[in-house]
Formats: sequence, structure tokens, C-alpha cells
Amino acid sequence: MASNRPAQSTSFAPNDTQTFGFAPGNDEGPWEEWNPTEESLRPVRGRHRVAKQRGGGLARSSTVLGVGVMAAVGAGGMATAQSGKPPVSISMPDLSSVTHSAKEFIGVDTSSAPKGSATALSGAGLTTEEAAAGSSDAGEALRARIMQQAESQQDRIAAAAAQAAEDAAAKKAAAAAAKAQDDAKAKAAAAKKKAEEEAKKKAEAERLAALAKQYALPTSSYTLTSRFGDAGAMWSSGYHTGLDFAAPTGTLIKAIHSATVTEAGWAGSYGYRTILTLDDGTELWFCHQSSISVTVGQKVATGDVIGRVGATGNVTGPHLHLEVHPGGGDAIDPMAWLQSRGLTP
Repeated sequence: MASNRPAQSTSFAPNDTQTFGFAPGNDEGPWEEWNPTEESLRPVRGRHRVAKQRGGGLARSSTVLGVGVMAAVGAGGMATAQSGKPPVSISMPDLSSVTHSAKEFIGVDTSSAPKGSATALSGAGLTTEEAAAGSSDAGEALRARIMQQAESQQDRIAAAAAQAAEDAAAKKAAAAAAKAQDDAKAKAAAAKKKAEEEAKKKAEAERLAALAKQYALPTSSYTLTSRFGDAGAMWSSGYHTGLDFAAPTGTLIKAIHSATVTEAGWAGSYGYRTILTLDDGTELWFCHQSSISVTVGQKVATGDVIGRVGATGNVTGPHLHLEVHPGGGDAIDPMAWLQSRGLTP
């Protein structure tokens, strides 16, 4: 049936079952037939535009609207629309008027609640433990869970930091202990090495002192002149092969160690020469003597007189030319040989 009523601003309330055709407890209800005209469909600025509704669409929209309102209220908030006009008053329907399917959609337990009874929406999202503990507000329960998780995380972070600090301190202490142990070992090793060196030096000094009693310098009142290895044209080999003790002619020459006389006589550029052979085969040559006091095959002891200083042979002045030939071979430095036996010329 056609209607020529002019479009007008309408305040509506969701509980007005006559306007929306909402019947508590029924999914469908009687609807008034409405045939819009061109004038009623014309957009009017600042006014609500109402579209044509068919069948049970308004009931379903009313159900969804009730669900949205209940969800907003359950979260503790209230939506307010601003369109330049006074706010539209909306009344929240009683939970008992919500259909069974809508209750299941928002998570309300309908198995034990009697039909048409109201249920607090703020309990949505509560765990069984929280409900048993007496919690009734989902927001507070969520906040409590977040705080508990934050505190638990902080506790874990603090425990990890404390463990890390403890591990670092233990590692540092272990490193310090290891360094101290290494230092102690190094110090002990150095002390042991020093003691061993001192003991070795002492033993060598005692050995040389004992040898010194068995060996003697070949002459006295002397001055060392040419040494072993000195180069010059005066020597046929191009270098000096012995150690020269410059002393006045006639100065006594003594046996350095007990030995056997293996040569005694003239030796060309060496002048008058006496050779003593030690028990180990070492030959000691005493050259440029003015006179010889022993004969071949004679046994001599340390300090026995074997001749006198002279200037015979290839010389520039009176002196004793001493050579050392280990095993009768090539000459070596007499200074080093004498020092190894505790004698220091």
C-alpha cells in the first residue's frame, strides 16, 4: 500500500519492537509493508536516508546491531557518532531478547542458562582459572595476565643478567688464578735456573782451582805481546800461531804440567825448542830459548825448569813463544787452553 508521508528525521530505539518489527524470542515478526515514492527516496541533506527493507532483513540487522552494542559495552566502551546533529539515542536491548544464535555468536554459554536470562558480557575471554579465582572482568583479567607475563620476563632477564655477571666473575677469577699460577711457575723456574747456573759456576771454579794446582804458567815477570791469530809478514804462515811472553834473556821456563820430553834442540825459525807431550797427547812447544835444561824421554812434573828465555831463531827480541797442538795436530789459541785449566796469563 503506497504512502505519501514526507521524509522526516526519526529518533529510534532498538527496544522499540513496533518500529523494527523485533519480537523478543522470535527470529521473524510481522512487518508493515512500505511502498516508497520518488519523494520519499529523494536524498535529504542532514536527514537519515531509509532504504527499502525486505523480508526479515531488519530483524537480522537488529540482531547484528544488538551484538555490536553488546560487544562494545562488554569491552568497557561506548561509541558516539558525530554528524553535526544532536546524538541519536540508542537503547541497549535486554540480553533476554537476543536470539539463541546471537548468544552463541558472541560466546555466551547457553547450555546451562535458562532461556531469556541475562549474562554478564564482561566475563568473555576469562580463563577457567581466572573465573575460579573470582575474576569477572575480562579487561582486568587480561591486564593481570599481561602484568604477570611482564614481571616473569623481567625476572628471567634479571636472572640471566645475574648469571652472566656470575659467569664473568668466575671467568675473571679463573684467569687471575691461572695467571698467578703461571707467574709462580715462571718465578720458580727462573729461581731454579739461577740456582743451577750459580751451582755450575761454583763447580767450574772448584774444578779450575783443582786444575790450577796441577798446572802452572810457563814463566814469570813477563809481558804479553803477540797473540794467537795476529796477522803479519813476520810469520811464514801469515799469522801468529802462538802466544808470546816477553821477558829478559835467561828468565826461567817451567813445565806447565806433568809430561814427557819428546823433542829438545834446534828448530830453525823457532830457534832452540823443547816439546812436552801430555798424557792426553797434547803437545806444548817452548820456542826461542837461550838454553835447554832437559833431554828427550825425560819425565817432568808441573813447575820443573826446562830451559831459559832467549832470542834464538826468527825474533825481534827475547821472549818465550808458546804453542799448543792438541793430539799433535794444528795449533790452537794458547790463551783459551790455559784459561780452561784455571790459568790466566
